[in-house]
Amino acid sequence: MTIVPLALHAAPKLNELQYIGSHNSYHAGFAPSEATFWKRMDPASFAMLDYRHPPLAQQLDDGVRQIELDLYADAKGGRYAHPAIVEQIAKAGLPPAPAIAPAGVMEKPGIKVMHVQDLDQRSTCQPLVACLQDVRAWSRRHPGHLPIFILLETKQSPLQLGFPTVQPEPFDGAAMDALDAELRSVFAPGEYLSPDQVRGDAPTLNAAILARGWPALAETRGKVVFLLDQRSAGNSYLPGHPSLRGRVCFTNAVAGEADAAFTERNDGSAEEIARLVKAGYLVRTRTDADLKEPARNDTTRRDGMLASGAQLLSTDFPTHEAAASGYVVRFDGDAAARCNPQLPNARCAGVDLTH
Repeated sequence: MTIVPLALHAAPKLNELQYIGSHNSYHAGFAPSEATFWKRMDPASFAMLDYRHPPLAQQLDDGVRQIELDLYADAKGGRYAHPAIVEQIAKAGLPPAPAIAPAGVMEKPGIKVMHVQDLDQRSTCQPLVACLQDVRAWSRRHPGHLPIFILLETKQSPLQLGFPTVQPEPFDGAAMDALDAELRSVFAPGEYLSPDQVRGDAPTLNAAILARGWPALAETRGKVVFLLDQRSAGNSYLPGHPSLRGRVCFTNAVAGEADAAFTERNDGSAEEIARLVKAGYLVRTRTDADLKEPARNDTTRRDGMLASGAQLLSTDFPTHEAAASGYVVRFDGDAAARCNPQLPNARCAGVDLTH
């Protein structure tokens, strides 16, 4: 195949490709004593949580272009420094587990990255700013890379267990402002694609997407794109920022609403996803969930989502991280992206998508 230099090509737009993402990209798994405790306490849940990913830079080296980070607000610091699982392990007579983070990190103010407070806190990077610095360092080492989508899940749900656990801080407007500030503390304005840039002079973000669409791939190479995971996050992220004016992240929006550019259909039908993709929206879906399909190497859902045209394909088993069954999500030639099967590929064919 002849590779056409991007500068000489009618460049595809950012949303005219598909990218592979990792689910809970930071997840470092469990120490042996933690795994034993989980198996005793809730074996069914443990079966869905027993996975881990390599550090973010390694995933990016392997071609992952969408990462997911679960966030917990910690304005004063120390809220998650003493996870309940430590005491529960001791009560169970199990050996102590290694520290969940380097000394002092959890005591400092700032947003933390983890799956479940008190029970599943191990992350390959901590806190959020350190994770972002890892991504930025990789980006600087690889100029011109395909855009990296960073999906942020803001968590605040309490646990109801037979022992005391931490009440998470709410992700209210102040916490969302703090989130934007942390993102901006690592990435300069020219290093990420903002809602303001996509909206331009259009009255709303949705109007911009429907009228002219996402920017060209050439304009977004070397950049990151921040996305909020939960639909409910917009309730505290949008007030005072209509159509995401002045914000860093794109919300998981309802198609047709003023802030709509990105939406999730983790359990949506392929037909519904295809309609959204053809309308111009950026769509994230999951090719597998709860380790169920990978355990039996069932590729039905994976193949359906690949064909749906969803641009962000999130999996627990991305390129170079195959399940024991052999299940994996990858593109031909281990490319970092591919032309979107639901969109005309005249502008995409021949473009170098290897990195």
